[in-house]
Amino acid sequence: MGDYNLLFQAIFTPTKIIIYLIVINLLTFLIMWWDKHEAKLGDWRVSEKFLFLLVLLGGGIGGIVGMYVFRHKTKKWYFKFGFPIILIIEIIIALYFLLR
Repeated sequence: MGDYNLLFQAIFTPTKIIIYLIVINLLTFLIMWWDKHEAKLGDWRVSEKFLFLLVLLGGGIGGIVGMYVFRHKTKKWYFKFGFPIILIIEIIIALYFLLR
């Protein structure tokens, strides 16, 4: 059991978590831009499930910022409310683990 704790502590350092969050949010932001770009051209689109997956993986800030910067998916209620709700839940979970 001790080996798993050491491995967990080595993988999930504050620096690595911050780098991961920056990368996933930047990626989500860029994919929101790409999907809007493709929508204007009428080309292949990123699936809505994939956009939600990125937000569930920690890309909530990038998704929300991308949604409003590019005016993309703002008329769909499940994006307008879903992205912020997921982000709030993730923040609550993170605070729970940080403060316990």
